[in-house]
Amino acid sequence: MPAPKNTFKQALAEGRRQIGCWMSFADGQAAEIMGTAGFDWLVLDGEHAPNDIRSIRDQLIALAASPSHPVVRVPIGETWLIKQVLDAGAQTVLVPMVESAEQARELVRACTYPPTGTRGVGAAGGRATMFASIPDYIPTADAEICLLVQVESRAGLAALDDILAVDGIDGVFIGPADLSTDMGFKGNSAAPEVRAAIADAISRISAAGKAPGILGVTEEATQSYHDMGAQFLAVGIDVLVLAQTSRALAKRWKEA
Repeated sequence: MPAPKNTFKQALAEGRRQIGCWMSFADGQAAEIMGTAGFDWLVLDGEHAPNDIRSIRDQLIALAASPSHPVVRVPIGETWLIKQVLDAGAQTVLVPMVESAEQARELVRACTYPPTGTRGVGAAGGRATMFASIPDYIPTADAEICLLVQVESRAGLAALDDILAVDGIDGVFIGPADLSTDMGFKGNSAAPEVRAAIADAISRISAAGKAPGILGVTEEATQSYHDMGAQFLAVGIDVLVLAQTSRALAKRWKEA
């Protein structure tokens, strides 16, 4: 029995748009609820949400029966951390702050078993192999791992073409908040200069045969990124969905 098919990776390779959402509650029940919403993919955020390897594992379990594909964002592109999330059962990894082709190549190696990569061969005791019930996992796993890298700085944009030339990168995610701040606009991703840089990056990513991705947190920004051609497009954050909806509900009835 081989490693499970990564349907998200397949969808990106086929050029199909995938609509997703960010998850920042770091909670299994919240993830299970989000898994019923109908998104194509959901990000388990290990960078800015209070996640650790156990909470990531619990959310992967919660989403196992969901049609939404889990994407684990690690806080930093360290080999040991990528190894942990892969062994916990993640098949798609999102790595922030990638700024060079050398860094991208090391991330590919971290997601790949020897002799081509550096991923430790110890998944038999973890969810990745369903606790040794997938006998052909190791020889088949590499082909089903999807690696997404985040470009979110001026240095990253300057190195974008070199990053795109690295084999094993499935998609490039543009981080508008970090990029706008690095460009001097302090999180104002709607600044015309930032929007132009994002549009140019998305165009270059698509032209290189990779999938471009991004997160929009307002209707206007999301529509703009959609029109630019973002292929894996996150359209919100669960924490903001709850906060904004509950505030609007309270305001409506307190003013009624």
